[in-house]
Amino acid sequence: YAAIDVTADALPAFMARVREDIRQGASWRGLSVTMPLKSGMVREVDEVRGIARALGVVNTVAFERPAPGAGAGATVLVGYNTDVAGIVNALRNAGAASAPAAVVLGGGGTSAAAIAALQELGAPDADIFVRDVSRAAEARAAAAAVGLAVRILPLAGAAAAVAAADVVISTLPPRAADPLAGELARAFALRPGEQARPGVLLDVAYDPWPSRIASTWQEAGGTVVPGLEMLIYQAVEQVRHFTGLGEAMPAEVIDVMCDAVGAPRRVF
Repeated sequence: YAAIDVTADALPAFMARVREDIRQGASWRGLSVTMPLKSGMVREVDEVRGIARALGVVNTVAFERPAPGAGAGATVLVGYNTDVAGIVNALRNAGAASAPAAVVLGGGGTSAAAIAALQELGAPDADIFVRDVSRAAEARAAAAAVGLAVRILPLAGAAAAVAAADVVISTLPPRAADPLAGELARAFALRPGEQARPGVLLDVAYDPWPSRIASTWQEAGGTVVPGLEMLIYQAVEQVRHFTGLGEAMPAEVIDVMCDAVGAPRRVF
């Protein structure tokens, strides 16, 4: 498993080389796809399955070879999105409420997975707070695709809604939520008793950690899910696709993945 730097412009040529490698007998099993390639990868695979089709966002490519005895046939490149499952499983493991009052911070590519995850968790709607309301096309498209009602709002002034939410998913880049942390601390201080305790915060930014918003949330008594944990959950789903083992993947494999990054072992 190795990291390969590929720009969006270079993606078609890279995928052409991958296909040629496969034709020559190379043992590729799959690809983990990071930004900014998740949208462009949709055009580079043979088939898109599951929630990835609705969102138009692929973070996983599995190479499905013909079954033994099935005769000659080309390897099929299949696109999936495991980010949604990663977010859902991380929030459920943290005790997130069903049908939560929900907030998403940020309107970029990761917000699409966050919106789909909230729909799966049963959220009736969600507030999406963004730095520029004119640049939230991906969030709007995701909401329309999964049928979740959303309100696109400016990030400035988000503290009150964030403090009151059952579930908050921050998809902002590192340090981008720092100004909000101070506003949140003041909002929590103004709320009496148990009302001051926040719900569950998933902050996908994992370096530096803890982020300021995560520290503020935890100091107020809320539950914080680090981005690294979400990454493990989505990676487990990726390996299931790469190996074809699905739910039969041995628990020892998952244990090794958790141990490799110093995370608690979980039941997936």
